[in-house]
Amino acid sequence: MSGQFFQLQFLGNTVLDYLIAVGIVVVGFIVVQIAKSLVLKSIKKWVHRTESDLDNSFIKILEQALVPVLYLGVFYLAIDGLILHQILDRAVDVVFTILFTIIVIRAIVALIEYALLLYGIKAKNPNIQPTLQSLLPAIRIVVWAIGLIFLLDNLQFNVSAIVASLGIGGIAVALAAQGVLQDLFSYFSILIDRPFELGDFIIVGDYMGTVEHVGIKTTRMKSLSGERLVLSNTDLTGSRIRNYKHMKTRRIVFSIGVTYETGLDKLEEIPNLLKAIVEATENVTFDRAHFASYGDFSLNYEVVYYVNSSDYAQYMDAQQQMNFEIKRAFDARNIDIAYPTQVIYYNPAAPVDGVTANAN
Repeated sequence: MSGQFFQLQFLGNTVLDYLIAVGIVVVGFIVVQIAKSLVLKSIKKWVHRTESDLDNSFIKILEQALVPVLYLGVFYLAIDGLILHQILDRAVDVVFTILFTIIVIRAIVALIEYALLLYGIKAKNPNIQPTLQSLLPAIRIVVWAIGLIFLLDNLQFNVSAIVASLGIGGIAVALAAQGVLQDLFSYFSILIDRPFELGDFIIVGDYMGTVEHVGIKTTRMKSLSGERLVLSNTDLTGSRIRNYKHMKTRRIVFSIGVTYETGLDKLEEIPNLLKAIVEATENVTFDRAHFASYGDFSLNYEVVYYVNSSDYAQYMDAQQQMNFEIKRAFDARNIDIAYPTQVIYYNPAAPVDGVTANAN
């Protein structure tokens, strides 16, 4: 009698078939729970030793993605053993395909976000975090678009025709927005190569300032005079950029000229005098001082030194102190600093336009 009961059929399947399906679900859930308890808990214990929130986030991503997929696989395996109506069988395949695709896409997006966060932390630059956060929406759109195409293909839609139509439309849009796309690719280039970051002082051609914001199309800088400079990303990637962030010392070259009437003994004394003045200045390192050239109206000396800081204000303070000391030392030794002059020699006895001047 019991054997006949198990052979009773409902909707094309016997009672035994339904019991086997239920058994697969029960056993599958037990196996998943055991695997979850043994494997994930072991990994969690190891992760807790590292005291890293990032590792905990990675385990959470695995748990949220892997466990639902295993449960979904158990349900699918149980239902697949049953004989279903063609429409119902197709509906089950569609539902499982959609759920599986959604779970996988969410896992991929979470892993990409985790990787970008890990990259931002390893870069040891807090200024890159806002840039990476602004990049996440575009990444999500791309991943979901690829996942949607994959889903439609598995649901036996004509994806080729859809992609072809999108391709034609994409070409038209690309031609219309060529400048925007160039700036967008330049934005990715700036993000990946990092020629500069937020807070860096840079010079681009005739423009200079501190980087305040790097957008998808433009980069905004604050100039020394206070106004905001807005430059397209394409202009930045196509230009030579001088970045002062990593400058530890500043090399300074300046010249000073004295009059031609200065005696030779004083001319020989000036290099040592300039050297002593530079060495007495704080936060600078003397390099050299030489009588460099004969100018149009002066005897020129060239001085080279290094400021042991990238701070422009410290350089100006040091240069100002040197200028005061040079003026003080030159005045004490009666050495005249040259300025543009012109000497005209007049001889009244010289002929003017071929006629000799009359002395009387």
